[in-house]
Amino acid sequence: MAYQFDFGAVLAYTPVLLKGVAVTVELTVFGAVFGLILGVAGAWARTQGPALARKPVTAYVELVRNTPFLIQLFFIFFGLPSLGIHMQEMSAACLAMALNLAAYCTEIIRAGIAATPRGQFEAAASLAMSRGQTFMHVVIKPALRRVWPALVSQIVIVMLGSAVCSQIAAPELSYAANFIQSRNFRAFESYLVATGLYLALSLLIRQILLLLGHRYFGRRSA
Repeated sequence: MAYQFDFGAVLAYTPVLLKGVAVTVELTVFGAVFGLILGVAGAWARTQGPALARKPVTAYVELVRNTPFLIQLFFIFFGLPSLGIHMQEMSAACLAMALNLAAYCTEIIRAGIAATPRGQFEAAASLAMSRGQTFMHVVIKPALRRVWPALVSQIVIVMLGSAVCSQIAAPELSYAANFIQSRNFRAFESYLVATGLYLALSLLIRQILLLLGHRYFGRRSA
């Protein structure tokens, strides 16, 4: 007997899906904002910071980039309580996403800084600007302009990776899909709808971020 599709059984849980989408967006916004801030700080430490800061930042970047995000999430949610640090599901998910994105942003932004023409540093030095002033007013904005598309792609990847946060019961989109199929046993329809929502979120977030890049960094990032 041919399989009978029933998307109505999934759409009956539309409020659950919408809540999952909202939580996924919340996690992505938090991870993107703090990940970018930490990424800029890490890139500064690796390129112009004191030697004492470079090795710890390098170790952090290599640790995060060479371990699975799921293990990082489990370490924060299940491991840290052994040290007396307890977090709610959403807090752990937000922290894990921010720290994961920060490591990748550090390397991406560092590449943008490395492409800065030497003459810009010399011009800043001729104006008696400090290293911090040079970084903030001369280096970072052009560097972000160069690498913004790559940063946008990484943010989208982290958004998609938020699906594993369902493993600690963070009520994001994949958690919603799991919940729905456990109630109506319509796994195909549930995960197909979730796939469509993830695709729509990816395209929407990418477009919004590219437009923001065009607004703040100029035409090149778009």
